Amino acid sequence: MMVNGDALPVPTIYQVAERAGVSIATVSRAFGDSSKVAPRTRDAVFEAARELRYVPAAAARALAVRRSKALGVVLPHIAGPYYAELLVGFEIAASELGLPVVLVLARPQEHRPAAVLDLLGRVDGMAFMARSGADDEIVRQVSEVRPTVSVARGRVDGVDAFYAENRRSAQQLTEHLIGHGRRRLGFVGRPEEGSDIGRRHRGHLEALAAAGLSPARHFDVDPVESAGLEVAEQLLAVAEQDPDRADPAVSTAESSGAPRGIAGLDALVCGNDELALAIIARLTAAGVDVPGQLAVTGWDDTVTARYLRPGLTTVRQEVAQLGALAARRLAARIDGDAVQEPCIVDSTLVLRESCGCSPDGVSGTPPLDALSAGA
Repeated sequence: MMVNGDALPVPTIYQVAERAGVSIATVSRAFGDSSKVAPRTRDAVFEAARELRYVPAAAARALAVRRSKALGVVLPHIAGPYYAELLVGFEIAASELGLPVVLVLARPQEHRPAAVLDLLGRVDGMAFMARSGADDEIVRQVSEVRPTVSVARGRVDGVDAFYAENRRSAQQLTEHLIGHGRRRLGFVGRPEEGSDIGRRHRGHLEALAAAGLSPARHFDVDPVESAGLEVAEQLLAVAEQDPDRADPAVSTAESSGAPRGIAGLDALVCGNDELALAIIARLTAAGVDVPGQLAVTGWDDTVTARYLRPGLTTVRQEVAQLGALAARRLAARIDGDAVQEPCIVDSTLVLRESCGCSPDGVSGTPPLDALSAGA
């Protein structure tokens, strides 16, 4: 095996088995089909492999051939518009460079080092995108034998990192809601360390603190449609069981002209559009006035956000550009470039009606009737 041009002793399956305290057959099964191995044993095998920097035989043979002329990508899934756009941007840039792309999908709850290491043996470089079944230790291990980049995930030494700007935009978004008179703001999304949603949550909390406000509620959920529907159901259930809990100070809110709220909230900052769109759809179907009772914002500026009624206030990120930059950088690393400082792509606040803005004051795509009128 070659690392940075220097020959290193190649670890063997026997060494992995000895360190893990298992047979070589068990090591082989762990990398071939880990479902046939007890979780504790599997983890011991993978930990031993990481410590020894062991690569399964098939991948190791491929590593001996320096050029496969392909780029590898590890993604959690491609079900939502964000990941699909990220991958499309990456693939278009790779195609322009004459490089095919090989994809592995590994959801966050899946621990799939075998699939990642197998991919490692078939490509010249690897891109790890967002939170997936490949943890930072796997990313670090891969970076020691192949050029590696990461997108929208925590920084790993020796890996080129790409991010969209999140923290300051989240501050601006929260400040905008506060400017509309919203004082009981909740956050929807799982703010994992180093993740995009983690940075958005941090900016949100900083804006609240600067305004002398405390977080009203945090829904710690995955950024998917089904989770948004569940959050909406929780809000409706609270409002139905105890209408007065729509706001502990209902009379004060009504007399001052402030939004009455629902379930103790008058605004929700969602970690992405997928959550926000599901919440708005369910609440409006139940008769909740968005944004009259509850302002809702998203993130990503998906196509649906532009045509929803009320139009969704969100944050636009050049996601395809982020993917393209990562592909070009990975190709440059394969050609011998050194690791560079993290690259951060700007984000833009897009104001529409769901935050409380009037239709005349929005900054996003005009409504369909305005487009048809040529306005």
